[in-house]
Amino acid sequence: MPRLTQAELANLNHNFEERTPQELISWAAVTFENRIAGLSAMQRSGNVISHMISQLNLNIPILFVDTGVMFQETLETRDRIASEYGLTVRTLAPEKTMAEQTEEHGVLYLSPDGQEKCCHMRKVVPLQKVAGEYSGIVSSLRRADGGKRAHNPILTIDIDMNVLRINPLANFSDEQMDEYVKEHNIITNPLHDQGYATVGCNRCTTPVMPGEPKRAGRWRHLGPWSMYCGINPTDVNDPTHNYIELSQDEIDRIFGIKNDFMI
Repeated sequence: MPRLTQAELANLNHNFEERTPQELISWAAVTFENRIAGLSAMQRSGNVISHMISQLNLNIPILFVDTGVMFQETLETRDRIASEYGLTVRTLAPEKTMAEQTEEHGVLYLSPDGQEKCCHMRKVVPLQKVAGEYSGIVSSLRRADGGKRAHNPILTIDIDMNVLRINPLANFSDEQMDEYVKEHNIITNPLHDQGYATVGCNRCTTPVMPGEPKRAGRWRHLGPWSMYCGINPTDVNDPTHNYIELSQDEIDRIFGIKNDFMI
């Protein structure tokens, strides 16, 4: 199977820096045809991506991982996105309920090692179950989020899912995000208005104080050792020396060899 490395994407990533998110989403839709999906945790950036997909009238499903301990506001936001934006939201879930997991493993999220294991079982594994169905996933990571995302490229390989991740909002500033949300009256998770800068599971997410980093409310009880859940590979892995395997036709399309859609 032909291989695609992160290094081979360098020129394309450079060229894509001047493109709009809508142009990048349209490119992904044409490049991967029916093997493309969006990924959203029903937070602001993911909802902006969903709105753009809807406005472009693209038949791209949205993947949402329901860990079984999500806030009710998040689930209601998911339902509104599906209904009001006319999108197919595909909900993925872990095999075991939180009660079943706790009975078997104890309360994992009370320690850094346990948190990593819990997030893997409840977020990463459910997403990995659809590996092989898609060759591209449109994500919503932004460099403005800081931390390990500060230098996130627009295109990055996802080794575990064996897909190309497309981040159309990578260079979207906070000001651009606020402007887009306001201009288009984007559906937003009500928890954002209650002090939650980011929203995850109800066990491990708290509001943030003014002046705190955006992710200070995630796993606050564990201190600085836990910052990410692992569902986004660039948060935890360095893809530089690895590769994904795609068909030659898909790789040719990525680089414009067999794709008349150029941006």
